Amino acid sequence: MSDLPRVLVVDDSRLVRASLVQHIRSQYEVREEADGDAAWQTLVLDQSIRAVVSDLQMPKMNGYELLERLRSSRLRRLQQMPFILVSGEETEEERGKARGLGASDFITKGSGAIEILTRLGNLLALQQAQENLDNGREQMVQNPATGLFTRKYLELQAAQALSHSARHGIDVSLMVLGFDGYGELSRRLGPQLAEEVGNRFARMLAGKMRQEDSLGHVAEGQFAVVSPGTAPNYCASFAERVRQAVEVSRLSVQGQSLALTVSIGLASVPTDVVSSAGALLDLATQRMQQAMQAGGNRTEAGGSLPATRPISLQHALELLRANRQGPVLPHLDALLAQLLPLLSLIDEKLDLTLPVAEIERYLEERKAGQK
Repeated sequence: MSDLPRVLVVDDSRLVRASLVQHIRSQYEVREEADGDAAWQTLVLDQSIRAVVSDLQMPKMNGYELLERLRSSRLRRLQQMPFILVSGEETEEERGKARGLGASDFITKGSGAIEILTRLGNLLALQQAQENLDNGREQMVQNPATGLFTRKYLELQAAQALSHSARHGIDVSLMVLGFDGYGELSRRLGPQLAEEVGNRFARMLAGKMRQEDSLGHVAEGQFAVVSPGTAPNYCASFAERVRQAVEVSRLSVQGQSLALTVSIGLASVPTDVVSSAGALLDLATQRMQQAMQAGGNRTEAGGSLPATRPISLQHALELLRANRQGPVLPHLDALLAQLLPLLSLIDEKLDLTLPVAEIERYLEERKAGQK
């Protein structure tokens, strides 16, 4: 027996069935039926089937009738089974009827392999997570130590967002944040105190999030945020604000002052092509690890956005107040250019004879030297 999930493809056209099978057989074991009645018998008897991809117009029992029979079944696995309708020339009214009967999703005839695999992957991940929740496994919902969502529950939230994204064409972004040098921090403070540092960070992060975002604890010293309806550039801006807030924070634990930084990895759909919610989370985690390997205290978004950005005057002052000159040093020229109009005004109004002309000449020479 194959270890691949089994999917039932139902269509009276052998050509359509062959096309669908060709698209998904790399990741799924496929069983085929040519009409709704045969499909129903197969679904009752074959308990290994995880999802259905069905045409609407079929002999003996059409897609509506097959869907209605599943949703009204006394078998819970059939009631909750992902059911994707293959849509051809159906009207919006007919599609609305299918939604009302409990269709999980739609694909159009001629859809490519990536789209079909993505829809199936999202629905199966959602089904698996939902089954875990329905079975009362509270550990799948909240981490008992932090009270935050677990990785599995975050995957459920991401799967729901991806399914919505596929239907309505909106962005879904996910970021994974990890403390740089968390292993050393844990050895220095002990696991319990290091965890408390993480909890403080999580409370700070929760205060900056939107209500529709989901925050979870995915590994030691690592957290993730699922942001439905958020484009990559907006997610990157939020990530930078979080990174800067941690960078200037002054955290004291048992009389020890801690200088902490985080590395952040971003992934987003449809910008990144992934097959499931778990794959989206894995991609963001890989990018966070790349940011750490590149020196830490930075954001990595897969090359679509710059990993580092010029700091503002306000952020530079916050770093200096926190006695952290190091992150400011690479930006001195840019900060001086920002300050020049203010220095010119001070020199004019207060008659302090500041070396404004020398500063202007210095900046011009630096700019010319970089060309």
